[in-house]
Amino acid sequence: MSNSAAILLTTLNARYMHTAFGLRYLLANMGDLEAQSKIIEFTIQESPINIAEQLLSHNPKIIGFSVYIWNVIEVTKVVAILKQIAPEVNIILGGPEVSHAPDVPDVCDLADYVIAGPGEQSLPELCQELLAGKAPQDKFIESSLLPLEELQLPYRYYTEEDIRNRLIYVEASRGCPFKCEFCLSALDKTAKAFPLDAFLNEMALLLERGVRNFKFIDRTFNLKIVTSIQILEFFLERMTDDLYLHFEVVPDHLPDKLKEVLKRFPANSLQFEIGVQTFDPDIQNVISRKQNNDKTKENLNWLKENTGAHLHTDLIFGLPSDRLDNFADSFEQLIALKPHEIQLGILKRLRGAPLNRHNEPYQLRYNPEAPYNILTTKDIDFTTMQRVNRFARFWDMIGNSGRFTNTLPLILDDSPFNRFMQCSDALYQQAGSTWKIALKRLFELLYTIMVDDFEVDSELVKTHLRLDYDRAGIKGLPSYELNIAKLDKSAKSGIANKRQRAHLSH
Repeated sequence: MSNSAAILLTTLNARYMHTAFGLRYLLANMGDLEAQSKIIEFTIQESPINIAEQLLSHNPKIIGFSVYIWNVIEVTKVVAILKQIAPEVNIILGGPEVSHAPDVPDVCDLADYVIAGPGEQSLPELCQELLAGKAPQDKFIESSLLPLEELQLPYRYYTEEDIRNRLIYVEASRGCPFKCEFCLSALDKTAKAFPLDAFLNEMALLLERGVRNFKFIDRTFNLKIVTSIQILEFFLERMTDDLYLHFEVVPDHLPDKLKEVLKRFPANSLQFEIGVQTFDPDIQNVISRKQNNDKTKENLNWLKENTGAHLHTDLIFGLPSDRLDNFADSFEQLIALKPHEIQLGILKRLRGAPLNRHNEPYQLRYNPEAPYNILTTKDIDFTTMQRVNRFARFWDMIGNSGRFTNTLPLILDDSPFNRFMQCSDALYQQAGSTWKIALKRLFELLYTIMVDDFEVDSELVKTHLRLDYDRAGIKGLPSYELNIAKLDKSAKSGIANKRQRAHLSH
């Protein structure tokens, strides 16, 4: 059987467990070219030269790459190699990282064509022209948008391996009506839903094939409540012990009808990603974010108290007019609501995002290399930015990991942000890194910091740490427990010797 394919659709995922949802949409809509097309996925950890070798082994005439902020560096390396070895192969780029000319990355200079926006119609048209020897003159091609009801849905292109080992992404709608300037969805005119019956039919087929973890990528799942309820009811009717649904929701929009449905879901069957981003009304105004903070808090409290949903919340540091003190205030307000996770994101420059209009007034200075993280602003110096970067990393390891549920309240005490910043600074000073800290070593470092820096009673610290350590199932004792173990052993040995001497004296 031939390994050849005239058209390869490819990308480099961040991890193996991720699937390239966009490639499956493209393949589903290739029309007459589908038989000549093939999806091949890699990860950013793989060698660019090996990726090039695997791609060329299919003898392609066209290779299409999906380019994102997380893979643009690696894609650039692969394309550079391909153009050296096989310059006759047409390289087409698409994806959000290359869709906002003239603000495009260097990889666009290497490519033959760049499609801006959704490619379900534009890509097959371009491929037809190239295969017919009618190469278009324009390198940059604005995509032609198909109405959602005309799109072929991609779900049958998830393989059995995908279903067994990888995340299964689905979407009931596209777009977003909100205009938060840090997000590319701010460019959308509105949100549009896929025809519901066709979508639910596809979900039923995925369930039949064994899919039990559905990650909805809709930007605003709870925007149109009637549709949200119909989708939730569909899954409720098919609920199993292992069914798990992930949704991104607007935090201040939770009508009573939706609440009634959410209460019926079993514990640990729902995850809500809730982008709070900031509680500061001045920042919200600058970035055109409409968010009712009181309603957001009320809804988070309601979800925590009335559902078994896992609440994953987000904050962003580095927004225009952000400072350490008001970011700390947002963190304190959010942690008081006790979500299961607080993801602390550092602002990144997205090509095409309206936020870029603030770059000069607020002196937003970004890393010139992807992922284009913010380095300094008018109100935040580089040292402070680095401290918050480390805070975010250590918070993932300690606050979000679920490994320190007993110890975390002792660390945070009555001043969560300041205490954890102090802990983060001390961890970095002692470990010299935010990476590759073995879990056992992390327990030992936390003990030292809490006893020496926070001056908490050592026995109280050991009691809390011991509960978390036992749950973690780590082999061996941490160093702060070894002294006790040695003392215990020494005491037992002393008692045994005393008994032996007493026995001999008789």
